[in-house]
Amino acid sequence: MRRLALPVLVAWSLCSSASALETAGPASQPGPAAVTPLDESQLSPDQRNGAEIFQAFRNGLAAPQCESGASQAEWEQQFRNAPRQLADGGQDALAMFGYVVDALRDADLPTEFALIPFVESAYKPSARNGGGPAGLWQFIALTARNHGVRVGKQYDGRMSPVDSTQAAVRYLKTLHGMFGGDWRLTVMAYNAGEARVLTAMRRAGMSAATADPARLPGMSRTSYQYVEKLHALACLFQRAENRPEWVQALERPVPRLAPQTLPEDTRGLEAWARGEGHDPDFIRRINPALWGGNVSGRSVLAPTAEGDITPVTALSLVGRAQDDTASAPNPFNPTTPLHSSEQAKSGTSHTVRKGESAWSIAKRYGIGVQDLLTANHLGRKSVIKPGMVLTIAKSD
Repeated sequence: MRRLALPVLVAWSLCSSASALETAGPASQPGPAAVTPLDESQLSPDQRNGAEIFQAFRNGLAAPQCESGASQAEWEQQFRNAPRQLADGGQDALAMFGYVVDALRDADLPTEFALIPFVESAYKPSARNGGGPAGLWQFIALTARNHGVRVGKQYDGRMSPVDSTQAAVRYLKTLHGMFGGDWRLTVMAYNAGEARVLTAMRRAGMSAATADPARLPGMSRTSYQYVEKLHALACLFQRAENRPEWVQALERPVPRLAPQTLPEDTRGLEAWARGEGHDPDFIRRINPALWGGNVSGRSVLAPTAEGDITPVTALSLVGRAQDDTASAPNPFNPTTPLHSSEQAKSGTSHTVRKGESAWSIAKRYGIGVQDLLTANHLGRKSVIKPGMVLTIAKSD
C-alpha cells in the first residue's frame, strides 16, 4: 500500500495592492536601516522585541546569500506578502515564527526550516485542507502518527503547534545528521523521503559529503522547487531589511511563546488563560487542538517569561532528536517522511505487524532481506517492531 500525502502549498495573494510593506525590486544584500529602537523597559517578562526574533532567524541561516534568477523571481512573487505578515502587529505570525526559530536554534538546525510553515500553512496553526493535511506543518494523519503525534477523534496533535513542531524538529534533526548537515538535501528528504534521496545519491556515486543537491538523478522537480521556495522566502525577508518602515514594524513587544503543561484539574482553556493573565482569544487562536474536549494535562503554547522556560522545554525537542541522529538513523524510529507525496511515487510501504520479521516481509514482496534493510537504513541486528513503516524499494 502506498503512503499518500497531499502537500499544501499556500498560495499567497497575487492581486493585493502595492503597499509600503510589500517587497519590490531585485535581490540585494541587506543594509542598515534607520529605525527607532523599542524601549525595552516597556516589555513585560513574557515579551521580547520582535526585532530580536528576526535577528535570530538571520543569524541561523545556512545560506544567507541571495542570487537572482527566473525561478527565484517566480517564488518571490508567490510569497511576496510574507514580509508584510510578519510586520503586521494584528497577526500572530511573528510570535509563532519566534517559537519555531527558537526550537530550531535550540536543536542547532538552520533557520531556513522555519520557513516551511510559511509555505505550508501561512503560519496558521488552524489550517486544514479538507480531510487531508492539517495544522502549522500540514501533516497527514498517517505520517503524523508515525512520528509520534497523536491523531484521534478527541484530540488531533497536528493542530497543536507544540506536538507538531516537536515532531517536525525531531525529524529534521535526524535528516540533517543523515545528510551531512546540508540543509538543501535535508529539505528534499523532508519533502520526498530520505529513501529516495539516498537512492539518488547512490546512483550518482555521491556521499553526503560530496552530494550536489542540484544534480541528483531521479528527483522530481517538486523536490527542487521546495528548496527554491524556502530560499526565495529567506531572500524576501533579507531584502525587506532595506526598508526602514518594515524594520520599524518589527520593533514591537511580541509574546515569548513556549510550551507549558496544563494542570490536571484544568476545566477549560479560556479559564486557564484568564487565570494566568493571558488573552483568552490569543491562547485559543494559537492552540486549535485544545478547542474542545478535556484539556487537562495537555501541552499548551503560551507566553512565558524567559526565566520560566525550563531545560525540559528545549530538551524535549533536542534530546529526542539527537537520539535519532548518528552516523545511521535510529532503527526504532519510523522513517516515514512528514511530506511523503514524492516517496509514495518511488515505491511501496509496509506497516510492520506483530510476529513479522525482515525475512517474512522481504519474502512477501519478492525482494532480498538485505535490500529491505538497506532501503530502510537498518542493519542485520536492527529490531523490526510493530508499527514501523518500511519502504519497499522497487528493483532497479
